[in-house]
Amino acid sequence: MKTTLLTSEDYTRSPWKNGGGIFTDIAGAHRTDAPVKDWSSLLWRFASTPIVAPGPFSYMPGIDRLQMVVAGRGLVLKAPGQEFDEREPFTTVRFAGELEIVTALEAGPVEVVNLMARRGAAEIALVALREPGERELAAGTHLVYAVSGDCGIRLNSEDFVIPGGCTLKVELTGAAGLAFVSGLAVLASIQLVG
Repeated sequence: MKTTLLTSEDYTRSPWKNGGGIFTDIAGAHRTDAPVKDWSSLLWRFASTPIVAPGPFSYMPGIDRLQMVVAGRGLVLKAPGQEFDEREPFTTVRFAGELEIVTALEAGPVEVVNLMARRGAAEIALVALREPGERELAAGTHLVYAVSGDCGIRLNSEDFVIPGGCTLKVELTGAAGLAFVSGLAVLASIQLVG
């Protein structure tokens, strides 16, 4: 088990693919053989971003996306023939990057976290940690993002305090037990395929 505490100094900023806003990139991975780290070489990415005005989402063919509102409320993603309801914070929605999506903000700006992965390259999951409890983590990369204020977790009987706004990156070669002790966090899990 390898753990790394990522702070805001470790995060980078990059424009949305369509230029409509700015991501705060928390963690990610690209193909090792790629000469340039760009959207075409992306394996996975975990990022946060504000959505301050209604507008279109970036077109991301071949990318699967998970999204969750972590501040504010009232976000709805509208696609032809369907809606993805994120009106309540900490609700995870999954959608394909090819969908033509336009946002509706029913109660003002929101802050969201996004977990994206190249389809077929990784399996991804995104859950809110709000109540104390235990869960099993599979081999792979897991990111515990402390949404607001410090949060406490236990990994295989080792205690960690993650400062607010920071992320504990956990890289596992085998299964491990995670106990969520206190605070409010988002758990992003990535398992590379093959």
